[in-house]
Amino acid sequence: MASLKSVLEIVILAIFIVTFIVQPFRIPSGSMEPTLRIGDFVLVEMQSFGPSSWLERLLLPPQRIRRGDLVIFRYPVNPSLHMVKRVVGLPGDSIQMRAGRVLINGRQLAEPYAFYSPSRPNGFRDDFPSLLEADPDVNLRWWIWLRGAAADGKILVPPGEYFVLGDNRNDSEDSRYWGFVPQSQMEGRPLLVYFTLPMSAGVDRVSMLERLRQILRTGMRSWRILR
Repeated sequence: MASLKSVLEIVILAIFIVTFIVQPFRIPSGSMEPTLRIGDFVLVEMQSFGPSSWLERLLLPPQRIRRGDLVIFRYPVNPSLHMVKRVVGLPGDSIQMRAGRVLINGRQLAEPYAFYSPSRPNGFRDDFPSLLEADPDVNLRWWIWLRGAAADGKILVPPGEYFVLGDNRNDSEDSRYWGFVPQSQMEGRPLLVYFTLPMSAGVDRVSMLERLRQILRTGMRSWRILR
């Protein structure tokens, strides 16, 4: 009976942790490279920014969103999807980009995490919110909003919303393309990478067992805390 009680306690604790504290996610794209790579499995501290129920607010007091935070959120264009990006602009900030560099309230932001993969110049992407050059990937509603809201080559982040970017600046669809993220859509903060499923390479040249060994060896070595 005592052992059954112990098992039940462990199960209840595990359910609580997975429901309220941490959940696993897999990174599907390279928009956050090199911080997060395709195939990374991350543990996310859920509800850290906006607990919705009274129980969540009691157990998990909301944390303040800071510039530079990695965040998991519901994609504003399609809330059924989750995305991970980095918070760059806070409510009330004036945002603009020049040659791919972010300026907050007229001052260039220090971003040691930003990565610029080789790419052809793109006026909209690199000099956001420049409207001199259209981009087919821009959400239509966002484009219309920008035409009315951009002033002196800048936009202002509204109250309760955030401007987010991918670390891989030349290969990321982010707030430049579809707009701000409301705080109510923020769901958590990535804490660590606990495994990586590497891209398929050389599968035909090794046995299935050796391939499995390679996956486990590479995956376990990828463990790292995120900042």
